[in-house]
Amino acid sequence: MSLDFDSARLNNSHLTAEHEEWRAQLRRFFDREVIPFADQWDEDGALPDELWPKAAAVGILGLGYPEEFGGVSEGIDIWHKNILNEEMARIAVGGLSATLMVHGIGLPPVLNFASDSLKQEIAPPILAGTKRISLAITEPGAGSDVAHLTTTARLDGDDYVVNGSKTYITGGMNANWFTTAVRTGGEGAGGVSALLIPADLEGVSRTALDKKQGWWCSDTATIYFDNVRVPVGNLVGQENRGFSVIMTNFNSERLAMSAAMEAFSRVCLEDAVSWARERKTFGQRLADHQVIRHKIAEMKQRINSTQCYLNQISAEVEAGREHAGDIALLKVQSSQTMEFCAREAMQILGGMGYMRGSRVERIYREVRVNAIGGGSEEIMRDLAARQYGL
Repeated sequence: MSLDFDSARLNNSHLTAEHEEWRAQLRRFFDREVIPFADQWDEDGALPDELWPKAAAVGILGLGYPEEFGGVSEGIDIWHKNILNEEMARIAVGGLSATLMVHGIGLPPVLNFASDSLKQEIAPPILAGTKRISLAITEPGAGSDVAHLTTTARLDGDDYVVNGSKTYITGGMNANWFTTAVRTGGEGAGGVSALLIPADLEGVSRTALDKKQGWWCSDTATIYFDNVRVPVGNLVGQENRGFSVIMTNFNSERLAMSAAMEAFSRVCLEDAVSWARERKTFGQRLADHQVIRHKIAEMKQRINSTQCYLNQISAEVEAGREHAGDIALLKVQSSQTMEFCAREAMQILGGMGYMRGSRVERIYREVRVNAIGGGSEEIMRDLAARQYGL
């Protein structure tokens, strides 16, 4: 048995022939339309605009969204979503999936909590790949501390007047809308609301954040709001009830990131195994050295445990038994596994792994953004402790 991206995946009894056909369809698309160009896109620091409609045409953008808005929901479950995240991780250009799929965190709050007219206005063009949306929560002074954000929205007649800024906003430079966390009330979580802010309103400006360690092709921005007048009808959910809107959304984001990080780990394993079998040192293959075999064995051990955790949590979510604490710790488990596998693969590849163009080199650079984004490891542990009633 070979040890590669596919064979290193433990058997999952939840997967059917339809799931595997979805995987095959995705792989054909990525092998043809993305993988030959992804490395150059990352070097160039941008993705081509035509990628969004192409992804929409094969069902990637609309996966799991209501069909009335152009999505595909019938027969779609958590395993279809996990497979998509796995196959995108196989490309090993994390900035691609982060930006192409950013509607996955920007759009659900609107579909779950906004008015019907707002849903009808924005969902169809986003799922068709002709318009884009981003999630704007993180602030320069708040980071992961959502309850203490300072961007304000003051009610004035039929508008909210918004002032403040958001940073590290994925997809922010090209978004047409921002699903934005704002403060409409007093201090703490009870004063937070969610607003859908069109990017073309007067007073909205943005600057690119392009000096990043990883995710080079990801569109990342700081967004500024200077007396921006947003119609009251753009409120997402109820005023001062936005914290629950945001928190609910985080669970699906963290689960998606976990599926991707487990798959990034398998990419590292695959490339390390391939190199260890080909590279010779001191008259024998690297794979013949006990220390290298043990590195590979421990990578597989940690990947196995992460897969089991991921599959169990996914099954619980599919059954309607979602638990925020367990999902938070899954994200920690997945980021630690990714970090370990990236480090060990880099050690095995040596100088080859250090060179640009290597999948391991890219993944190694992207470890921290995965360990921090969507809630840092430290925040995740503390969230879990609170969820368990400590």
